[in-house]
Amino acid sequence: MSKRIVCLMVLLGVLITGHAQLAYNVIKENHDIAASNYYAYPLPSKQLTPAPAGKRPFYISHYGRHGSRYLDNRKGYDIPYNYLHKGDSLGKLTPLGKEMLQRMADIIKDAEGYWGTLSLLGQKQHRDIARRMVESFPEVFEGNVIIDAHSTIVNRCIMSMAAATTQLAAMNPQLQIQLDASDHDMFYMNHQDKLLRDSMMTHKAKQAYEAFIEPIKHNPRVTQLLFNDTAYIRENVSDYWLPYYLLKTGLMQQNTNQQGGPLVAMFTDKEIHQFWQNENAWWYIMYGPSLLNGGCQPYSQRYLLRRIIADADRCLKQKHPGATLRYGHETVLLPLVCLLDLNGYSFQTMNLNEVEPQGWWACNVFPMGANLQFIFYRKNLDDKDILFKVLLNEEEATLPLPTNNPPYYRWQDFREFYLRKLAAYGRIDESLLSPQTED
Repeated sequence: MSKRIVCLMVLLGVLITGHAQLAYNVIKENHDIAASNYYAYPLPSKQLTPAPAGKRPFYISHYGRHGSRYLDNRKGYDIPYNYLHKGDSLGKLTPLGKEMLQRMADIIKDAEGYWGTLSLLGQKQHRDIARRMVESFPEVFEGNVIIDAHSTIVNRCIMSMAAATTQLAAMNPQLQIQLDASDHDMFYMNHQDKLLRDSMMTHKAKQAYEAFIEPIKHNPRVTQLLFNDTAYIRENVSDYWLPYYLLKTGLMQQNTNQQGGPLVAMFTDKEIHQFWQNENAWWYIMYGPSLLNGGCQPYSQRYLLRRIIADADRCLKQKHPGATLRYGHETVLLPLVCLLDLNGYSFQTMNLNEVEPQGWWACNVFPMGANLQFIFYRKNLDDKDILFKVLLNEEEATLPLPTNNPPYYRWQDFREFYLRKLAAYGRIDESLLSPQTED
């Protein structure tokens, strides 16, 4: 083997180790990030790049996830609660176990009747995102322009849309805000592709996932903190599911009225990182571009991408088109980002150990309140050289397109590139945006 190849292999190893170490360090500094899709929306921290000379923002196309919410149902809470409650009834809990049982009871009581609904924090997130949208691109929201807002029929998404548009109306009462949350739009707002959905966790993918998580899923240390009888633990307590749901519950509380700190405090930085690795690998397989199931899951959002392009083409002909806002779910936003290859998220591999080092971190894509914004620019109505940039969670993102002015791209280049990509997939109905096109 040549010295050049050896050096390249060593360099690759250093880069991979460095990225993996970075993930651990990031999570060590902020445990909330390990919550994955339960991570509460972080504030944007980077300054936006000024537009090329003479170009002004005039239209925004958006898809956003609902804001922070409560857990969908009791199951995720009942699993750890029932383990602890049974142990307590038999005198098998340590003082810490009794404390955690009370913590779980308080969390369940707080969530009762609010399952799956938007929390107060979730409302604030969308008000703040809308406010910053107006502050960053005021030209888009001038006068009595139309704000065309759509939501899936899920309550937390409707409430997110309401929070955002109420904020917009408060900042400019002249806005013509149109709201829609109906089955009519679900074929692209939250498309369910049966063929792709049924092929998410193939036998090959399941084998790879189980092999990946096996070294990191068991945690007897935590169960021994909670129970005072090792024989009872061995016969009655899962050292995978109990620690898993306790940590997940603790991390989830960043979105609600309850504090999950005491639950999270039982776990080491290494264990919290391992939980994140487990979640990240699952999302990569189920909604990412993993080759373990054919690498096509991102195409579940082909109808949404076609709709974004069609809506933009229509609005770009208008003098002052305003904004198109859409409110949905992380199971839509993540595959859409992968379909676009935004920030390199189309990375494909069959080796789950390569996902984290590559920087494919789902938590950076879909925190609660996550959003994708296409900001369009031109000089005037006669300007045919329309530019745009993409913001992922309000920070500038990259696309696999040529550009002389990053992060700005030509709209014509975008639509040609992605319409070819969608056509190549071979499952697009050219009649386009009709509910009858649903598989």
